[in-house]
Amino acid sequence: MEFVIKISQFLLSLSLLIVLHELGHFIPAKLFKTRVEKFYLFFDVKFSLFKKKIGETVYGIGWLPLGGYVKISGMIDESMDTEQMAQPPQPWEFRSKPTWQRLIIMLGGVTVNFVLALIIYIFMAFAYGDEDISAASIKDGYWVENPLLIDLGFKTGDKVVAVGDAKVVNESDIKSNFLAAKSITIERDGVEKTIDLPQDFLGQLSTSKDRSLFELRVPFMVGQVTDSSKNKSVDLKQRDVITAINGNEVKYFDQFSAVLATLKGQTVTATVLRDNETLSRELYVDENGKLGIFPANSPRRFSELGYFDIVKKEYSFAESFGVGYDKFTGQISSYFGQLKLIFSPSTGAYKGVGGFKAIFDIFPDTWSWQAFWSITAFLSIMLAVLNLLPIPALDGGHVMFLLYEMISGRKPGDKFMEYAQMVGFFILIALVLFANGNDIFKAIFN
Repeated sequence: MEFVIKISQFLLSLSLLIVLHELGHFIPAKLFKTRVEKFYLFFDVKFSLFKKKIGETVYGIGWLPLGGYVKISGMIDESMDTEQMAQPPQPWEFRSKPTWQRLIIMLGGVTVNFVLALIIYIFMAFAYGDEDISAASIKDGYWVENPLLIDLGFKTGDKVVAVGDAKVVNESDIKSNFLAAKSITIERDGVEKTIDLPQDFLGQLSTSKDRSLFELRVPFMVGQVTDSSKNKSVDLKQRDVITAINGNEVKYFDQFSAVLATLKGQTVTATVLRDNETLSRELYVDENGKLGIFPANSPRRFSELGYFDIVKKEYSFAESFGVGYDKFTGQISSYFGQLKLIFSPSTGAYKGVGGFKAIFDIFPDTWSWQAFWSITAFLSIMLAVLNLLPIPALDGGHVMFLLYEMISGRKPGDKFMEYAQMVGFFILIALVLFANGNDIFKAIFN
């Protein structure tokens, strides 16, 4: 069921983004009386799952979910329709239109993607507001489990004061500033200390089995007892919090491994907090020092128990425009920063590039409209920025040649455009193979 929920969100988000992106090309093309021969969601290699001709356009759904396209008459694109290009130009063709009209048609897709992301951020600010965890309220620091961080000198209990030059006010500030950071300032036992990160830290993190950073220290909240666990028959409910073992307080989940390692093969007395009632339960610790219980996560409940404070901000409809715009521009800036790191081999960030599996993995396994729209907005920006790259097979490549034509007054020849399109297509294939190859490598070796 969890897979069905994830794949449903993934396909819905991808379909929405593709259709709206292609509409961004389709609408100005029709406004400028340019013939659109095909409008497809996904690629129809050899055959289509569905197609119907309405007017001069065939609308369809392909079977290969790697994108979508509109086929515009008189344009050298991924269809490589050289036969049509060999004919004399017709008034309804793309190549017959003024340069400024062709530029608007080509920029329509990325414009829609940017506008969509902005609208989503505005309405999310109004509908959900902002919710974060106050860094000052985190009393006992963070849980550090990643060997890479431990080797650099970090340890559980450290409070993160700053990531690079950015002060950590809320817990989310750590991850939002981490990619560009060259150092991290922590507080340990009341003393601040700055730890430098190696230049290729992102590459090391991308290829390691553990990619966790600074995790919140939370109690052991019961999620699910495994079927193979000897504790399956014990009266435990979801959201029960285990607070002590054999009368000794165990405040945080990260402390349980050390405690249970000394009690392998034994039956222990666990103190359990259920709502506001304290209970006692006999639990068996297996030979691996495990209880056979998957933990649950509920930040609101942890906040109620005093582990940290959740900061909630709500915005009026008018305020949402400013908040949404700030999030929109911040996300664009962040994504360009990520691209800069990816194209800098010394950082090793290219090792973290992912394909469709990486995108699939960011969707939660429970349905959440808030998470869905947040991820969709980010993917919309990602799609827009990537399409602006000056690669001939992308919108950015076509824009590059159109700008050259506007500045020089000379139009690149059809043969040159055909060859450029082929080169761009092979570059795209290489990038897709590299990104998805990274996914496969990580799945096998990590």
